[in-house]
Amino acid sequence: MKKIIYFLLFIPIIAIGQSQEANLLGQWNDPEIVVNPTFNNSYSEVWGVVANNNEFAVIGSTGGTHFIDVTDPQNPREVAFVQGVVHGSSITHRDFHDYQCYLYAVSDQGSANALQVIDYSNLPNSVEVVYESQEYFARSHNIFIDTSAARLYVAPARVPNMGTIPLRVLSLENPETPELLADIYEIEGVGINGIHDLYVRENIAYLNLGGQFMVADFTDADAPVYLGGMTSYPQQGYNHSGWLNDNGDTYYMADETHGRDLKVVDVSDFTDIEVVQTFDAESTENSSIPHNLIVRGDYLYVSYYYDGLQVYDIGDPQSPQRIFHYDTYAEPNLTSYRGAWGVFPYLPSGNILISDMQSGLFVFEKIDNTITGEFGTPDTPVNCGNLVNVQNPELPFNDVQISPLPFNNEVNIAFSLSESQNIELSLLDPTGRVVRQLANENFTAGQQRVSYTVSDLPAGMYFLELKGEQQRGIYKVIKL
Repeated sequence: MKKIIYFLLFIPIIAIGQSQEANLLGQWNDPEIVVNPTFNNSYSEVWGVVANNNEFAVIGSTGGTHFIDVTDPQNPREVAFVQGVVHGSSITHRDFHDYQCYLYAVSDQGSANALQVIDYSNLPNSVEVVYESQEYFARSHNIFIDTSAARLYVAPARVPNMGTIPLRVLSLENPETPELLADIYEIEGVGINGIHDLYVRENIAYLNLGGQFMVADFTDADAPVYLGGMTSYPQQGYNHSGWLNDNGDTYYMADETHGRDLKVVDVSDFTDIEVVQTFDAESTENSSIPHNLIVRGDYLYVSYYYDGLQVYDIGDPQSPQRIFHYDTYAEPNLTSYRGAWGVFPYLPSGNILISDMQSGLFVFEKIDNTITGEFGTPDTPVNCGNLVNVQNPELPFNDVQISPLPFNNEVNIAFSLSESQNIELSLLDPTGRVVRQLANENFTAGQQRVSYTVSDLPAGMYFLELKGEQQRGIYKVIKL
């Protein structure tokens, strides 16, 4: 079957004009943001997060990280902003991924830059920077988080006094304070110095290496295993980025080279990886160039620099059909980089986010009618909520102190009661499930001090719940 598909490689897969224009719902742009003169851009990557039954776009600018409430997509509004460690006209781009109600933000300009970890669980009211450090790197071009393994992949990591590490892997077991797992320079003798981006699912990493493509098993982060790859393929250019389909048998790949098509890569057999189809934005310009792409369900969403949003039906994974488009860049095409930078289709509503380098944020109506628009369970990693200091204002707990923070083998809790009552003390995981009941007993009025051993619990984020007969308090805590 592979050989038959390969024979059809350059036969057009759909007729010109079959695609229709996507429905633009809203747009956000701040004309006061300074411009980077190299690419005449104020904006870069876009991402999306959900908190307190609201949807938010995250867009990077020369200034920093903007949180835009798009719950009402016709009226996007900025509700929070985090200034970049380095900011101003020297910044070309920023990159984002999220995990457990935290946004991880990086940039690849400025030697004084740093990784920022931003708690967004209190949106739309506020966000909080909980970590800002050069401990593991100052600059990075791209990051990816394998949520199944709680790992942050940094490609590459530019580390003060150490130079550039092609791939650095960090543990997010404690999401507020990442820890180093491994530095990777090669995989079973194959160098990865050209790594630009990667996609990781359940420890299997798909590496876009500029001049080639590789798949590796990172189950043991210190000793990744080479599974397969390609050093040459049709319409080869600068191997920039990619995304795996839900079945895990097809990888869609973008070469950031003018005039090069997108690729359908058969990865069903890692020992026989090959490009089985190419497809494009049907532009008549030889300067057309894809940038980033994401799969959701049976659709592939692509941001093309000069051609804007492109959406493909991948119900047949090896024969993408272009069905929707929207050109966000009205100016003439150039030989440089302008227009759509990033795309994000994973909001509960199914609405599609595009960041345009010059024009800011675009919000488009969903095209996948199987998406219901329902929000996940509140106060969980899929619908974050600010559980800290949730108390009954009529009869709150008083003088609550938790130490140390973060804690390790033992947690100490102090609080005061106005009257004697039964108190339940529990540790909850981020989904709200009780993982350890610490106490369920009567406490007398007055100051209380208790300690509990929790050395056997895995490291990570928890919520400490104090629940009385008429009072309740929940406090976010971290275990090392």
